[in-house]
Amino acid sequence: MTKETSHTGFYKARFFFISACLLVFGFVLIGKLVYIQFYSNNEGLGIAPEALVKNVVLEPSRGDIYAADGNILATSVARYILHWDAITVSEPLFQSAKKALADSIAGLRGLTSEQVLKELETARRQKNRYWLVANDISYSAYRRYKNFPIFNLSTYKGGMIAEQEIKREHPLGKIAERTVGYEKLDTDGTYFRVGLEGAFSQYLRGDSGLRLKQKIANGQWKPISDSNEKEPTQGYDLRTTLDVNIQDIAHTALLHQLETFEADHGTVVVMEVATGAVKAIANLGRTQDDKYFEKLNYAVGEAHEPGSTFKLMGMIAALEDKVIDENTEVDTGNGELTFYGKYKVRDSKRGGYGAISASKALEVSSNVGLVKIIYDNYKDNPEKFIDRLYNMGLNKNLGLPIRGEGQPKIPYPTDTDWDGLDLPWMAYGYGVSLTPLQILTFYNAVANGGEMVQPQFLSAIGNLGVAPHKVFSKQVLNPSICSNETLQKVQNMLFNVVDKKWGTGYRIKDSLLTMAGKTGTCQVDYTTESIQYVSSFVGYFPAEKPKYSCIVVIHKPNKAKGYYGATVAAPVFKRIAKSIYNDTPKAVYLSASSLTDLPQQLKVQKAVSVPDLKGLSKNAALKKIEALGLKAEFEGKGTVTQQRPEAGEKVNNQQKIRIKLS
Repeated sequence: MTKETSHTGFYKARFFFISACLLVFGFVLIGKLVYIQFYSNNEGLGIAPEALVKNVVLEPSRGDIYAADGNILATSVARYILHWDAITVSEPLFQSAKKALADSIAGLRGLTSEQVLKELETARRQKNRYWLVANDISYSAYRRYKNFPIFNLSTYKGGMIAEQEIKREHPLGKIAERTVGYEKLDTDGTYFRVGLEGAFSQYLRGDSGLRLKQKIANGQWKPISDSNEKEPTQGYDLRTTLDVNIQDIAHTALLHQLETFEADHGTVVVMEVATGAVKAIANLGRTQDDKYFEKLNYAVGEAHEPGSTFKLMGMIAALEDKVIDENTEVDTGNGELTFYGKYKVRDSKRGGYGAISASKALEVSSNVGLVKIIYDNYKDNPEKFIDRLYNMGLNKNLGLPIRGEGQPKIPYPTDTDWDGLDLPWMAYGYGVSLTPLQILTFYNAVANGGEMVQPQFLSAIGNLGVAPHKVFSKQVLNPSICSNETLQKVQNMLFNVVDKKWGTGYRIKDSLLTMAGKTGTCQVDYTTESIQYVSSFVGYFPAEKPKYSCIVVIHKPNKAKGYYGATVAAPVFKRIAKSIYNDTPKAVYLSASSLTDLPQQLKVQKAVSVPDLKGLSKNAALKKIEALGLKAEFEGKGTVTQQRPEAGEKVNNQQKIRIKLS
């Protein structure tokens, strides 16, 4: 055998040996994997028998919802759930630090150190990889836990598992709860959306994040690392038109009257005349234990027969068509009309009002008077009357972003169910349906020089410190509901309703604040023996230069205590108007020629530009804003990271600025 042959045999033998070793190693590796997958317990690699890994969706923090003055109506707050992987910690570390850890946890959980120590040792002995440490805790509490012995190490050494949940909170409680709304995930995977939360969910929601989790024992999922695969992005904030002070005034006034008259439910809306900005919206319904809370958004969603507040619409139609003028004499007789021998229209005043002018028929709210005006002049051509109502936009909804707006109903003579009673009944608000907000929008147009504007709930969408993503401006629904001539006539009538002794709203007349409006008293359940009533008042103030319009609707008051709109609803209107008037600088209500007579304390109130406070210390920020006459409300510690209102915004120089430090 040659030397070369010997070397070749050696290399071949070596090759076969290495190949055999690799083959054996492969079989061992496959066997080990099979063992881990199907037969291994929680030891060794620490992977459960049914181990899986997946990305779990992390819900982002929803944007905040702010009132017009910067108060937070809804915000997302981080809450934490803490677990502990008892296997991760080394035995020497656990034995040396377990007592200190038990002492720390006991102090926060209100338990004895011995109890907690026993739980820790049990979790360790049972090899519990997901022992619950704390549930639903705040960020500050989470940071305290994170500083405890063992827990202050990384997840791979200390075993602490922190999972974040985002919860929605309402710092101001029940204020405008149904209008602020909510978004809830239904069991079938669809969302149930209410109010502004639902209407603008696509802006509030933000972008979801991802976190890698591993399935462990008992079907539980454990985060693999401290960081997320994809961080969730917070949604946009909503800045509403709601004024917290006016909202509180409206809510309190409505609640007081509902309780006084033991009513079923009610609503109040206060709107800024020129812009349509909704400054307050309260909706309260009675519970079984005779308490009141925001059950439904009655102002937006509840369409019902308006009763006498609809008389204004009929009066405008008749004046516009010139079938009457304000001085046309109307004979109301003894206050009773009969149709088809059995259907009666009656005035609330026994014996009627006799012969009165058309304007006074509205001011005293004569059912007979308005029915005669409309029926006598349109019975041969009812289409002309309805077309005039349609032309004013009364048959259209308002196109609100909030879901559930009630559909207005104005019958037309070509409808299959139209009959001879529809026209006279419409004249005093029966057989038609409108929501409180739709009625208010029409009266607001009368106050606004004839221009009908859409109710606005939002002024802007965007995040703090950056340009708004979207800005909302006035939306005109009808540039002119009627001629200026007609407008001036009906404005005078609405003023007389409150100002003149014969007016149905005279009891709310005030020597300091002029108001205009219309009472309404509508029967409901009138086809049964148990007749109930809806009491309402809608109008605006100050009468000569309107700034706010307001509607009050109260359903089913205790008849023994009162049910007329003048008795039940009108006082709420006055209480709201007076409170707003008293809390608002009087310069808003006075002409330019009167400004020289203002008290000195009112003259010092002026608009200032909010300074940029970001990065400043608390003391530096306070010094800067106090120099402008502004007030401050601080949250947190450190330097300024957020401020409301934003830098550059114009505010009253006595307004409070909310500042967040971190």
